[in-house]
Amino acid sequence: MKELTAYVINGHELRIRPAAAERQWMDDSDQRFAYRCLPLNIANTYGWEILCTAGFSAIWDGRKTKDAITIKATSHLPPPAISHFGGGVLTFHVPCLFRTDSGIDLYVTGPVNRPKDGIAPLSGIIETDWSPYTFTMNWLFTRPHHEVWFEAGEPFCHLLPVRRGELEEFSPAIRKLSEKPELEREHRFWSESRNTFNADLNQPGSKAVQDQWQKTYFRGIMPSGQPAPDGHRSRLRLRPFKSAE
Repeated sequence: MKELTAYVINGHELRIRPAAAERQWMDDSDQRFAYRCLPLNIANTYGWEILCTAGFSAIWDGRKTKDAITIKATSHLPPPAISHFGGGVLTFHVPCLFRTDSGIDLYVTGPVNRPKDGIAPLSGIIETDWSPYTFTMNWLFTRPHHEVWFEAGEPFCHLLPVRRGELEEFSPAIRKLSEKPELEREHRFWSESRNTFNADLNQPGSKAVQDQWQKTYFRGIMPSGQPAPDGHRSRLRLRPFKSAE
């Protein structure tokens, strides 16, 4: 079992969970159509989320100074974010030290597929196998005079382990699809079936209308009908953080 431990600083609270699959904008899509996109579903749950301990609002007046952001609590609890750096950056302190196995970093970013109007999350890579330093989760206002809200229990940070240096092991290349006949054939099968399916959607009572969408990728099936190699995932089951208390 690989290590991922959060050592919470005394006197602080950490609310963390496996990232949830649900998104309000996906719930609001026509017939919840967005949930039919497996890459979206997997990305939504690809890591853990840190949650706000209290709700608050924040607004930036456009200046670069620290006092340019006004933060207001929406309850008796203090807001979990401050203006620390200036430049329209809203800063959340993460009240713990994470520890991972040797050679494993944490990719720290904003909640995945949760767009927020007027403010955007910034990302970082932390060497959590040795660092004794806490880190912050920062959001950058994208326009002034627009009030943003964070609710209690809302994710403000998404993290996932990555192996240090692994990207540098890749040897990227660009080739013509025709150089890979098997792949080109499967792509042609898919393209032809996709065109047929889309055309049939205009025919009342057709199988395409009944099916509503093609499910081969979701089910891990090649366009030719062959099963995908072992390892296809339609769902992640991440373990929650357990308290030693």
